[in-house]
Amino acid sequence: MPIALLNGRVLREQALVTGQCVLLEGGRILDIVPQDHPSSRGATAVDLRGNLLLPGFIDSQVNGGGGVLFNDSPSVEAIRRIGRAHRRFGTTGFMPTLISADLDVVARAIAAARGAIETGVPGVLGIHIEGPFLNVERKGVHDPAKLRELDTSAVGLLTSLGIGRTLVTLAPEMTKPEIIEKLARAGIIVSAGHTNATYAEVVAALHHGLTGFTHLFNAMSQLTGRKPGVVGAALESLDSWCGIIVDGQHISPVVLRLALRCKPSSRFMLVTDAMPTVGTDARSFKLQGRDVSVSGNVCIDEDGRLAGSNIDMASCVRNAVSLLGVSLPEAVRMASLYPAEFLGLSHELGRIEPGYRANLVLADEKLNVLETWIDGQKPA
Repeated sequence: MPIALLNGRVLREQALVTGQCVLLEGGRILDIVPQDHPSSRGATAVDLRGNLLLPGFIDSQVNGGGGVLFNDSPSVEAIRRIGRAHRRFGTTGFMPTLISADLDVVARAIAAARGAIETGVPGVLGIHIEGPFLNVERKGVHDPAKLRELDTSAVGLLTSLGIGRTLVTLAPEMTKPEIIEKLARAGIIVSAGHTNATYAEVVAALHHGLTGFTHLFNAMSQLTGRKPGVVGAALESLDSWCGIIVDGQHISPVVLRLALRCKPSSRFMLVTDAMPTVGTDARSFKLQGRDVSVSGNVCIDEDGRLAGSNIDMASCVRNAVSLLGVSLPEAVRMASLYPAEFLGLSHELGRIEPGYRANLVLADEKLNVLETWIDGQKPA
């Protein structure tokens, strides 16, 4: 029997609209009709009580949550627990993210992501492999002993998921443009991060299939008067997507507001870079043997370096409105439609439209999440 979502304010393409009934059936949005339309009469009615009905949030960088770090437990159950923790904050699609590790661990993580998708773990879209093909000069908290160049020997592993999406963050200078092109031709989404590349190296990578920038401004060569660096190339490229952590601490809101003037906001996507503390009361954890503690919205290692965040997607959306000055509909698109476009999933995710997967968030005026649906299902 169809489900009829009634009495909500529904985010369509450009605005919140009232008086519409969103019909769900078979895990997808069957139709959107006026509330008094005959097709809604035989459906199971759900009264949304005037709250906001939004496309589900998509987070392409989730290291952990619910007390679990993916690196520590690259397993189907770990992905399930991480997804459950983030779902409470509106994330209905996510990429479990593996921080730089030995290639045998990468293989285990890929197998876990494949198993999670095949067994129907709610929300998992694939895997994000962040390293180990990074530059030690911009390593951040990544273990320098794990970092290596990317040659053809690892291409088979990186392209082995066989289902869902694979996102690889690499330093362009740690590989060759031809290898980036080989990954892109195989359907891998390639993003630049933890990189000290020159502007010219990034432009070459963009010409060979690079399409994204991982946590823009963090762990990359900066824009200066004579050397545009990775940041300059990212802001100049109108076709690439930039992940941004809008927690007020990773990057100054002033800098992000300036970035939004350089290229369309449709090329910026919100990410959390979340660590295992999200969804828990914990204030510390271990990362590859190092002590990491929570400080506000960020996590800090024992040497004072940033080590991911303690923020959720609903908070990122709120911050995009309050700190960056974007409208609520645009902030939601930065958390839903634009990451769906980056991942090549905008034909079925990121919008409330007939035929799309019924991945939805119900939230109040303050963007507190009240309910979520993934493929038309509420949490068990």
